[in-house]
Amino acid sequence: MGDMANSSIEFPPKQQQQQRDAPQAGGFGCTLAELRALMELRGAEALQKIQEAYGDIGGLCRRLKTSPTEGLADNTNDLEKRRQIYGQNFIPPKQPKTFLQLVWEALQDVTLIILEVAAIVSLGLSFYAPPGEESEACGNVSGGAEDEGEAEAGWIEGAAILLSVICVVLVTAFNDWSKEKQFRGLQSRIEQEQKFTVIRNGQLLQVPVAALVVGDIAQVKYGDLLPADGVLIQGNDLKIDESSLTGESDHVRKSADKDPMLLSGTHVMEGSGRMVVTAVGVNSQTGIIFTLLGAGGEEEEKKDKKGKQQDGAMDSSQTRAKKQDGAVAMEMQPLKSAEGGEMEEREKKKASVPKKEKSVLQGKLTKLAVQIGKAGLVMSAITVIILVLYFVIEAFVVDGRVWLAECTPVYVQYFVKFFIIGVTVLVVAVPEGLPLAVTISLAYSVKKMMKDNNLVRHLDACETMGNATAICSDKTGTLTTNRMTVVQSYLGDTHYKEIPAPSALTPKILDLLVHAISINSAYTTKILPPEKEGALPRQVGNKTECALLGFVLDLKRDFQPVREQIPEEKLYKVYTFNSVRKSMSTVIRMPDGGFRLFSKGASEILLKKCTNILNSNGELRSFRPRDRDDMVKKVIEPMACDGLRTICMAYRDFSTGQEPDWDNENEVVGDLTCIAVVGIEDPVRPEVPEAIRKCQRAGITVRMVTGDNINTARAIAAKCGIIQPGEDFLCLEGKEFNRRIRNEKGEIEQERLDKVWPKLRVLARSSPTDKHTLVKGIIDSTTGEQRQVVAVTGDGTNDGPALKKADVGFAMGIAGTDVAKEASDIILTDDNFTSIVKAVMWGRNVYDSISKFLQFQLTVNVVAVIVAFTGACITQDSPLKAVQMLWVNLIMDTFASLALATEPPTESLLLRKPYGRDKPLISRTMMKNILGHAVYQLTIIFTLLFVGELFFDIDSGRDAPLHSPPSEHYTIIFNTFVMMQLFNEINARKIHGERNVFDGIVSNPIFCTIVLGTFAIQIIIVQFGGKPFSCSPLSTEQWLWCLFVGIGELVWGQVIATIPTSQLKCLKEAGHGPGKDEMTDEELAEGEEEIDHAERELRRGQILWFRGLNRIQTQMEVVSTFKRSGSFQGAVRRRSSVLSQLHDVTNLSTPTHVTLSAAKPTSASGNPGGESIP
Repeated sequence: MGDMANSSIEFPPKQQQQQRDAPQAGGFGCTLAELRALMELRGAEALQKIQEAYGDIGGLCRRLKTSPTEGLADNTNDLEKRRQIYGQNFIPPKQPKTFLQLVWEALQDVTLIILEVAAIVSLGLSFYAPPGEESEACGNVSGGAEDEGEAEAGWIEGAAILLSVICVVLVTAFNDWSKEKQFRGLQSRIEQEQKFTVIRNGQLLQVPVAALVVGDIAQVKYGDLLPADGVLIQGNDLKIDESSLTGESDHVRKSADKDPMLLSGTHVMEGSGRMVVTAVGVNSQTGIIFTLLGAGGEEEEKKDKKGKQQDGAMDSSQTRAKKQDGAVAMEMQPLKSAEGGEMEEREKKKASVPKKEKSVLQGKLTKLAVQIGKAGLVMSAITVIILVLYFVIEAFVVDGRVWLAECTPVYVQYFVKFFIIGVTVLVVAVPEGLPLAVTISLAYSVKKMMKDNNLVRHLDACETMGNATAICSDKTGTLTTNRMTVVQSYLGDTHYKEIPAPSALTPKILDLLVHAISINSAYTTKILPPEKEGALPRQVGNKTECALLGFVLDLKRDFQPVREQIPEEKLYKVYTFNSVRKSMSTVIRMPDGGFRLFSKGASEILLKKCTNILNSNGELRSFRPRDRDDMVKKVIEPMACDGLRTICMAYRDFSTGQEPDWDNENEVVGDLTCIAVVGIEDPVRPEVPEAIRKCQRAGITVRMVTGDNINTARAIAAKCGIIQPGEDFLCLEGKEFNRRIRNEKGEIEQERLDKVWPKLRVLARSSPTDKHTLVKGIIDSTTGEQRQVVAVTGDGTNDGPALKKADVGFAMGIAGTDVAKEASDIILTDDNFTSIVKAVMWGRNVYDSISKFLQFQLTVNVVAVIVAFTGACITQDSPLKAVQMLWVNLIMDTFASLALATEPPTESLLLRKPYGRDKPLISRTMMKNILGHAVYQLTIIFTLLFVGELFFDIDSGRDAPLHSPPSEHYTIIFNTFVMMQLFNEINARKIHGERNVFDGIVSNPIFCTIVLGTFAIQIIIVQFGGKPFSCSPLSTEQWLWCLFVGIGELVWGQVIATIPTSQLKCLKEAGHGPGKDEMTDEELAEGEEEIDHAERELRRGQILWFRGLNRIQTQMEVVSTFKRSGSFQGAVRRRSSVLSQLHDVTNLSTPTHVTLSAAKPTSASGNPGGESIP
């Protein structure tokens, strides 16, 4: 990365850095250090510095060898040289965990540690041959062993346990590793998709954010997230939200002559402009914070362990900071640390718990796993106690032996054996495969959803989507094609139902119209020739403006010459479009010295400001309110009822002497003359009505929230099938909606909202606040028996709050602004509503996969635990040995989670209603299946255990002495057990009591591979496993019996399916979500500890995120301000906000080392390198 970029990470003292830079400025007139120092200034100070050092912004561009209008020459050597000197626009990610680290983490699992200890003790004892072994005194402890000469094989069991532990650990570590790799892949994909517009060689280019270099001229527009620091060259009404860096929520006005400094990681909320890039990557303001974070990482992690207790307090101040600062962590994303979004967002979810509770599924699973784990612990403890007592009583009471010193090791060996059996029961009981199943299922879904045009940014969004009960969708681009065309127009007193011939229009009107459209639209919007022969022309930029420009072309005129005659620099004043104005206006200076203002916007808003209209000859005719009502009835409503958006274009002339006060917008944009009203069609996507029907069948209500007028919205909603004729529904405008839900004082009341939302299907002319209010209202509502789960789509900057509030936010990949993408959980890469339906399908599939896995896992658990327990109590030895249990555990945990979690979704998932948040994970049908199969398996195994030797005519394996060779009897039991599990795995594919369990099995190659693979390994284990697996080879006949019993599982499954669940009132459901009040924080914390290691993997390194970021921002600000003691006023200006934040943070978090002596600024600045930043 060029050593310059690296040297800047270590923050060398200033002088040293300058000497180092000077020779390296490589022919450019600015060093890295100069530019970094420049970017730390704001407002007037910054302007003064630019004037002193470079004359003006043009001078700065010349020093950086770039042209404000043409940009850089697109020459690779030059770009490479800039990267070497000024760094790349990339922040090096934290090192991923190595495979060995992941192995070490997997070894921390409690059950595995217990097993390791047991295995090592067992190994140690097997090598210890006590002198008294021959003596009869110790009883028949080591009978049968010598006959076989196998006493020395005692080590095998310990070694085998260790081996299986290693297997489990490697599998877990590999899973974590591939998960991490997947995340990084996803992250880099999000990064590559993020492009920014720059000018090179006078051409507008879209380049990946990482390719920006210092000296690039970048186009900045509404909705952008700035990817690098820069200085504004020219701006129109530019407003920036800098809260991610300063915590100030007010938007900051930027202009080349007042405050030209633009910082990375901030959002453009209004307007447009061009900037010259002055700092990228680690040298940009965001980069500096990131670097500090990286450096702070290690100490922070150490502190984190100590600081767990203070976390709670920390969080509350955190949430407070969050309120003013919607997205601290995520704001940084254009420069991605490659762990990027998922992680931090997950962090933020953790930090501000009120925003989104822990995902529903995870909550239920945590609770269930904790319950199962506790039960397992109790069972294993009882097993060990019973075995020990039984042995002690039998040996010392019944046989009346005395405990001899030389016999101690022999007895200890027995105790170790009991201990191992107990641990094995525990291992089988604890479903450590659950987090694995969840993670595999989610990760698999996320990967597959990519193909369905869903780019999932937060794993749990995928599963929440399966529970969605309401979708609030935008109209434009989601339900419609977002390829807009003008189809009707009202020009010179005539309503044209199609495009008029240019000859039919007065030249004056035509000329005004062409100018009004060409000048009063973003110059970045244009229509380019089609890429392929016969395709449609390409629309670039704002689609509504594209439609208008297309109208100009249809009138056989061209907009390009007009724009060349009046380039963007010559525009006198621009009022850009925003959601409050709902219009856009541009002022140009006329040759005679006067001014002309062009305005376009929503017709009902703009017509209210018109006092004249052009008649058929192009002359002014007065336009009174009565005429306006007339026009609304005769022109605008008919257009709207055809589903058209109506846009009005108007102008106003100011004569030479009367220059108005341009800041008084209401005054300026008034007294207009209407040129034309056009109707723009945005056709409904052909596949949308079917997708909406699927949603309604699946119990999901689709609502349309749009900025269009009510008639257009209603017409489109009817075309899509959102509203059906004859239904009882509401279509409201934003104003009416607010009137209905607010009380006299203007406050929103939930009861009023609850009267409105259930029937509301269309909300028109809505502002972003209305959208947020609606989403919040539906989520907070308690009217139904279930809490509603709401998904929202959005593309504009102003949709951010609603996207964040929703349970799942979908942003548009094509039309969406960066801000919307940052706030979202899933990005629709094709902007299409049908992709949302796919997301619902995948979400429900995740839920079902987990349930399938649970159904299978719990059957095995119940059976294995009972067998080990009763077997141990009756025969002092578990019929299933430790190593065999671990193999079973591997089958049911790792393999089954892979097999059952990767079932592809089917359309039938959309035929049922959503589960809802408090439906238990284990339904009564599943409970019936679990217990039913457990009964079958237990019957078979106990029959084999107690009368098996008679049936097969073999030696009994019961009462075998320690270290005796494996018996055929117990091998048959083990083999039958595994066969039953394999066939039950096929049963587990269906959880709603379906008959055909083989349905669609061929479409899941993973499942087939795993079942057949397990079967093959089982044959090897039984025939060649020998002593380590306590198996002795079986004959063909014995194998066929085992298989026969296994296949019996499938038949038994059909029997169970016949029993109606409704008759079994006694069955309880299990795995409800944590109730509102049931779980205390401690329990939750405990539960999270026990199972969330899947989630913990995802958050380990990022814990410092939400704790560090706010703190570091504020401290950096204070520190850097004090370093430049000259600019103390700057600090005083902002000190109140910074200090109050810092005060909150410092008192609550782990002790920070920034000493603030605000009263005597000099003392702090006297020690420029001295402040340490934690």
